[in-house]
Amino acid sequence: MKQIYAFAEGNMEMRALLGGKGANLAEMTNLGLPVPPGFTLTTAACHDYQQHHGLSEALLTELDQHIQALEKATGKRFDDPVAPLLVSVRSGAPISMPGMMDTILNIGLNDQTVQALARETADPRFAYDSYRRLLAMFGNVVYGLSEKGFDDILTTVKRQKGYDSDLALTTADLQQIILAFKQLYIEAGKSFPQSPKAQMLAAVTAVFESWNNRRAVVYRRENRIPEDLGTAVNVQTMVFGNAGADSGTGVAFTRDPATGERALFGEYLLNAQGEDVVSGVRTPQPVAVLHDQMPEVYNQLAAIATTLEQHYRDMQDLEFTIEHGQLYLLQARNGKRTPAAAVKIAIDLVNEGLIDRQTALLRIEPQSLSDMLHPEFDPEALQAHTILATGLPASPGAATGEVYFTAAEAKAAHEAGHQVILMRQDTSPEDIEGMIVSQAIVTARGGMTSHAAVVARGMGATGVVGMHALTVDEHAKAATVGDTVLHEGDWVSVDGTTGNLYRGQIPTTAALVKDSLATLLAWAKEASRMGVFTNADTPKDLQQALAFGADGIGLTRTEHMFFQPERLLQMRRLILAKDAAGRKVPLAALEKMQEQDFYELYRLAAGKTVTIRLLDPPLHEFLPHDQREIGQVAHELGLEQNQLRERMAALKEVNPMLGHRGDRLAVTYPDIYAMQVRALMHAVFRLADEGMQVTPHIMIPLTNSETELRWVRQLVVRQIEQLAAAKGMQVSYEVGTMIETPRACVTADKIAHTADFFSFGTNDLTQLTFGYSRDDVGSFLPAYLEQKILPDDPFQTVDTEGVGALMAMAITNGRQTKPQLPIGVCGEVGGDPDSVAFFDQIGVSYVSCSPYRVPVARLAAAQAALRAMKKVKAGA
Repeated sequence: MKQIYAFAEGNMEMRALLGGKGANLAEMTNLGLPVPPGFTLTTAACHDYQQHHGLSEALLTELDQHIQALEKATGKRFDDPVAPLLVSVRSGAPISMPGMMDTILNIGLNDQTVQALARETADPRFAYDSYRRLLAMFGNVVYGLSEKGFDDILTTVKRQKGYDSDLALTTADLQQIILAFKQLYIEAGKSFPQSPKAQMLAAVTAVFESWNNRRAVVYRRENRIPEDLGTAVNVQTMVFGNAGADSGTGVAFTRDPATGERALFGEYLLNAQGEDVVSGVRTPQPVAVLHDQMPEVYNQLAAIATTLEQHYRDMQDLEFTIEHGQLYLLQARNGKRTPAAAVKIAIDLVNEGLIDRQTALLRIEPQSLSDMLHPEFDPEALQAHTILATGLPASPGAATGEVYFTAAEAKAAHEAGHQVILMRQDTSPEDIEGMIVSQAIVTARGGMTSHAAVVARGMGATGVVGMHALTVDEHAKAATVGDTVLHEGDWVSVDGTTGNLYRGQIPTTAALVKDSLATLLAWAKEASRMGVFTNADTPKDLQQALAFGADGIGLTRTEHMFFQPERLLQMRRLILAKDAAGRKVPLAALEKMQEQDFYELYRLAAGKTVTIRLLDPPLHEFLPHDQREIGQVAHELGLEQNQLRERMAALKEVNPMLGHRGDRLAVTYPDIYAMQVRALMHAVFRLADEGMQVTPHIMIPLTNSETELRWVRQLVVRQIEQLAAAKGMQVSYEVGTMIETPRACVTADKIAHTADFFSFGTNDLTQLTFGYSRDDVGSFLPAYLEQKILPDDPFQTVDTEGVGALMAMAITNGRQTKPQLPIGVCGEVGGDPDSVAFFDQIGVSYVSCSPYRVPVARLAAAQAALRAMKKVKAGA
């Protein structure tokens, strides 16, 4: 089997085999763009390496053939004393994982060829600069020697010589540094291989091994990238951006990755190699400056950028090198971008005629929309805070948290429940675990294409980089900004839109759906088969959900309305009453409160569906939980503490989630449900008097059988019809039920006779199907996920094999009885994109989720419908 492809042999469709980088290098080569020649070792070769723990003889034979072809094409040879061939060895997974795997540049240099390169280029400084870079990268990647050890040597020499920059290092300085670097090898019991072939084999092996390094594993887990893809390896002839003042290297985007604006955006450094740009060690220039320094190169780059964007029909991220005024392309890929930029770019590409609406909808990751909707700093509060420092606004958003200076400390603080801001001199891929848990990432060094900036944008985290007034000392656990010292745990606020850093906590305001996002969500609604409702218990929740485009309320949990102090007192008075007569006074007080609650929700909904679930939890949840509360409640209710304890003991249940709750409360306390229905109907009547017609949707929780539902439905309907008759008006209404138990799923055909709609309560259905208490899974679920016993947390993403199969059964059974039966989902998974896709497949009518997940669910529903349509067309 062929395991290596020359760039000219591949194309963009071979991503799975050649990796994203290899496929795109092949595509650019075949487009006639200036790509240095090279070849790609396939992901199949990676799998073979992983299986046999080594490079096969067949691969080595192919490798020799491709090296010879490269030597012929370039007129240079490995280890040649006159014209040595130098190559880069880079990773390239099928799905982009920027910075997570390994790269080594300048392979082929040794003690002899460095002299040959110096003679060939007549530039000894350049040759020895390239050699010291190879020694540092090879030592770190292949032998695991600390980057810090190499950096410390470099820093010491610059300090001794009084240099501000690496560029000030002379040939003699670099030779001294090379000797010191070699000493690091010796101290570690290693030696740098002088054979270029041995260097390359070690580099290829290291890149294959880097597929399973910790940062790559964490990145894949965070971004849900499959573990079995493997990485390709790209071997490419070196071109040198560090060859002098007429050379350089940079990264360019065809559109601004932070805002989505259409313009060539990026950064570059003269006399540098690629790692200098992305590492943040030197602060680069905006790519626009290149127009003044090298106008011909800039115009060529801009033309290529346009060509590639139109060819790939998406925003491109380009890596380029300039060697003595000659432009070379080293990579093109779909660029990482902020969620806001992703939406704007998708809409703009439709308007420019490059893609259609369906493609635009399918390009946006649904989960990323939630990152666009996080609050922003309150403008008035912001004016009261002084800006500590300003950096480059790498990833927009507003974040407040406690500052930590290492990834490990940030991760530990997050696990302890703190809001975290990670502040570093600059970040490296090793910091990924701390970056993932941080509300914002702030670095003192680096540009808009540095590692910190790219990762922050990719994760949707707030990011500010290149904050030069900031100095971070991770060993002292402190940072200084002018006269201000920030210590670990201090609160700071970060504005990723302006690049400003503030001390302390700044309140935020809710974000709005506007501009491109409003357009995208309108398109998504047109494309969807499922409705998207919200779970809302307060007018504030509903207002936010309606602003995000919710179709109405799919679940109002009335129990959440009883926890304000005055209401809780009445609820406790109700629960502690000895009989129905004793419950009348608190019920009357609660009825007035509930009427106002329902009135406000109906009024805000303005004719949209509002589904109100009657009381669900066990009554003991409303009672006091500790001695202080017991004393306070006994005093408020005029009871002896012993009386209160006796009543609490009587209500205590061994397993309350399986006990006296849901519609079981209606059977034993019918006056509670009757009170809620009366309150609901009086709200309907008030709105009718104001000219608004409301159709109540009443949901009965925890139904297990048709008989049980019929009993409770009669209680509800009796109240509705008596009140409507007394008012002298006709009221349309629907009474449905939550399907939350396996028995309800199995007998759904019978339950459907009595229900006007179903709504799956997936939290309880998951709990009862697995036999897991959702409140106690923290003790074992992490281990189950780590050991891959479970693919996902079933309370966050629906378990399609078990819970999903029961849901599909219930839908089929229910619609056998009532073909047009509306069926929703209002559990936690209603806002999870993977779950929404499954619900679309099994015929769910709508999902209901928290307000901030409404846009996520809307886009996920649209994508599910579009993919189903594509599948149907493909099968036709």
